[in-house]
Amino acid sequence: MNKITNHMPTAELQALDAAHHMHPFTDNSALARKGVRIMKSAKGVWLTDTEGHRILDGMAGLWCVNIGYGRKELAEVAAAQMQELAYYNTFFQTTHIPAIALAAKLAEIAPEPLNHVFFAGSGSEANDTNIRLVRRYWDIKGQPEKRIIIARTNGYHGSTMGAGSLGGMAGIHAHGGKIAGIVHIGEPNWWDQGGDMTPEEFGLKRARELEDMILSLGVENVAAFIGEPIQGAGGVIVPPSTYWPEIQRIVDKYGILLIADEVITGFGRTGNWFGSQTFGIRPHIMTIAKGLSSGYLPIGGSIVCDEVAEVMGSKGDFNHGYTYSGHPVAAAVALKNLEIMQDEKIVEHVRDVAHPYLLERWQGLTEHPMVGEAKLVGLMGSIALTPDKARRAKFASETGTVGYKTRERCFANDLIMRHVGDRMIISPPLIIQPEEIDELIRRAWKSLDEAYAIVKAEGLFVAR
Repeated sequence: MNKITNHMPTAELQALDAAHHMHPFTDNSALARKGVRIMKSAKGVWLTDTEGHRILDGMAGLWCVNIGYGRKELAEVAAAQMQELAYYNTFFQTTHIPAIALAAKLAEIAPEPLNHVFFAGSGSEANDTNIRLVRRYWDIKGQPEKRIIIARTNGYHGSTMGAGSLGGMAGIHAHGGKIAGIVHIGEPNWWDQGGDMTPEEFGLKRARELEDMILSLGVENVAAFIGEPIQGAGGVIVPPSTYWPEIQRIVDKYGILLIADEVITGFGRTGNWFGSQTFGIRPHIMTIAKGLSSGYLPIGGSIVCDEVAEVMGSKGDFNHGYTYSGHPVAAAVALKNLEIMQDEKIVEHVRDVAHPYLLERWQGLTEHPMVGEAKLVGLMGSIALTPDKARRAKFASETGTVGYKTRERCFANDLIMRHVGDRMIISPPLIIQPEEIDELIRRAWKSLDEAYAIVKAEGLFVAR
């Protein structure tokens, strides 16, 4: 039997990777020169690489390993399902037990009236589904001209052609363009863009850009608005308190569909099952993935409200789907993941234990000379790096220069903490304990101190 082994030295594995493996969102030539870090094993919130370093994963993989690494129960469920029914599709008027059971469980935990699930293999695929779904919805209702979807600058909804178009990141659009019928309004990023306004004033201003855009385009042409409850890959941008209530008022007033992208914020990340509950959002569709299986197997989907599902089912086929929609092994693992979250009260742990403790420690980072703002909702946080806290000033250097240097010190200190521009972000596994939070903060302080010394020495601690 062939077995994947780790018998090769790290340098040889790095060379093999460089020769054959193309990495996402990466300058692969530069990475080949530097050499990848190779993860070998993991348990709880800890990773171990091929050099034996024990690394605290402050990002839960890519926002997804909610119940932590090394849960044998999920491996056992996957093995059992593979032996019973390794694969079958949900086309051609067929289904299977794991897909049925998972759809029913999602309907149980999602807010009413979100009771129907269209499965996909990832959040990107699910958002591609949403584009076609909302356009087909209006087509059936006799308004086929309602095709435009409004999204936000700096939002992230995936990197397929459709999902990347929904996202508002220019760097993604620059590599292949974007599809027609998607427009963007400003993001609710008060720290960077709020000027002299209060956060509450700025939240209303940014939300009302949606109304202005609807009126500019004509409500008869607008199908939906999509947004993340908290912008994740955009830098953990927590909207002002006035933002989502005003967005809800506007979509209700003009009768357009509201899509909440819960790929990151779903499944306990914000201290509720869904970020929509945390912010009082009433979406017609929720995009899900990541924490649905805690990243153990690829799975995503769209949870659809009763009214939209009824319309979609009222007129013939919906000509859309994926080979792996509701894959039986992925569905079985996701179902077990949700069962563990309920049995072990992991959402309650986030709300009552981990969040309050991390909040106090996280906000303490603002005492560092390079840290301005510290935001945390549930276990999803960011800090803004700045050379001048009082003015919320940007660095004179190219955006991201200081953030990257800080990230490199985090990695050197065996802490996975990402940077987005000059913001540092975390999203640790939901099972993190207070003593592990203490270690995360200790390593964060050490990394910030080292980065600060480098930035000062290189003459970069200068405001734009």
